[in-house]
Amino acid sequence: HVQLVESGGGSVQAGGSLRLSCAASGLTYSRHAICMAWFRQVPGKEREGVAGIDSDGSTSYADSAKGRFTISQGNAKNTLYLQMNSLKPEDTAIYYCAARRLARPFLRGPLRCLATQAQGDFSDWGQGTQVTV
Repeated sequence: HVQLVESGGGSVQAGGSLRLSCAASGLTYSRHAICMAWFRQVPGKEREGVAGIDSDGSTSYADSAKGRFTISQGNAKNTLYLQMNSLKPEDTAIYYCAARRLARPFLRGPLRCLATQAQGDFSDWGQGTQVTV
């Protein structure tokens, strides 16, 4: 059973920084290629991708996040981070982490979790953490 739990959200002034964390449990890297991503959603709007990290460690960002946000993983890959700097009021949203898995026999190259990846490609989601700027 996969569980993703986000933390680190809060209120910050414009120009400030926050570091979001996503604690992952139940991910079996021995059996699956796994990539992860951060999404965000403002009430009344569609959820949008912010940043993604592929199974080979490659990263991608939405244009709104480039140069300000950094996605990374802990050494054991059981924690996903999103360092957010130079925050703007338009960054206010609920931030979600998500995981995409593919059984290794079906893998043909790195598993991609692009910032533009379709939400339907992700099988596991956290409950979200509120960021208010």
